[in-house]
Amino acid sequence: MYKILTLNNISPRGLDRFGHEHYEVASEISQPDAVMVRSFNMHQMEIPASLKAVGRAGAGVNNIPLDAMTERGVAVFNAPGANANAVKELVLAGMLLAARNICQAWDYTRHLEGDDATLHKQVEAGKKQFSGFELPGRTLGVVGLGAIGVLVANAARALGMNVIGFDPHITVRAAWQLDAGVQQALSVDDLIARCDMVTFHVPLNDHTRHLLNRERLHSMRDGAVVLNFAREGIVDEAAVLEALEAGKLRSYVCDFPSNNLMGKAGVIALPHLGASTQEAEENCAVMVADQLREYLEHGNVRNSVNLPEVVLPRAGKTRLAVINRNLPDMVGQISHVLGQNSINIVHMVNESRAGVAYNLIDVEDEIGEEAARAIAGIDGVLRVRVL
Repeated sequence: MYKILTLNNISPRGLDRFGHEHYEVASEISQPDAVMVRSFNMHQMEIPASLKAVGRAGAGVNNIPLDAMTERGVAVFNAPGANANAVKELVLAGMLLAARNICQAWDYTRHLEGDDATLHKQVEAGKKQFSGFELPGRTLGVVGLGAIGVLVANAARALGMNVIGFDPHITVRAAWQLDAGVQQALSVDDLIARCDMVTFHVPLNDHTRHLLNRERLHSMRDGAVVLNFAREGIVDEAAVLEALEAGKLRSYVCDFPSNNLMGKAGVIALPHLGASTQEAEENCAVMVADQLREYLEHGNVRNSVNLPEVVLPRAGKTRLAVINRNLPDMVGQISHVLGQNSINIVHMVNESRAGVAYNLIDVEDEIGEEAARAIAGIDGVLRVRVL
């Protein structure tokens, strides 16, 4: 029986993926084998020794202490692309809100008073101040061409926009999915200088914090629009507000309200709605639940942020899953212990990622507690599981 602890409300469609026969799922549970989480901050949480995996029902993992999890041999999974369409639609909505001054116009209309004839006169007199622009022919820059960035770029192309993209780490899959009309920028600076609108779809880390700063804002076209539905720290808020006040920027549309932004002209701040659709929440929960089941039951790793991807069809009687530091002779030492215990290897795979290695080893016989303890005692081994 596996125990799953939920730290946030998780879509029932996802939780239903855990069969009642082999899984216990609850918001309060002792010694969990896995955790399912959305926005709950796990950095201050005491991590139980029983924990083997964490599933983030979304893409970002800033709320999870990755280094600590890796040191404990805990696999961390996310759901890349599961909420991509929801975010894409909100980005398109943000572009239209900025281009057509919809928020300002709606606010103007909702404060009108008088009979219909009076309202009509006020509407006709006031509408000129909300004149906007159309998207076809405008140039959108997309920084980050992952699951969301590709959808945004393709949708903008379908709307008749010119699109310039930049992503030095674009995957082959993303490149195949990208509209052939999307132009390639040489750098972030090159992209920003050529666009009427810029949208960011990158994770927040030391390399992307304040990716849009004063210098880059200065190089943008006058009257440009900045959209940030990725992470709050990617854009330097103070620099953006200066650019708005100076008339350099037309609008800043984001999903991260703050006291600095509240009530500022040209700012459209939404209450973190990016993945707030029923479909996105269900997709993320189902995707992560399936990944946790596959890992707990068979040791297979898909969409982990701290382990290499390893998927191995079952062969033999027993499966051994070992997480270790990527050091010389680790596989040899593990194999030696198995040999000493007369355990024959049927099939195995070893992959590494960022200093961590993962082994799936199928053997002909059962693996006893003594052999498992001996492997766990090898210097550099972080976690051993017999499946």
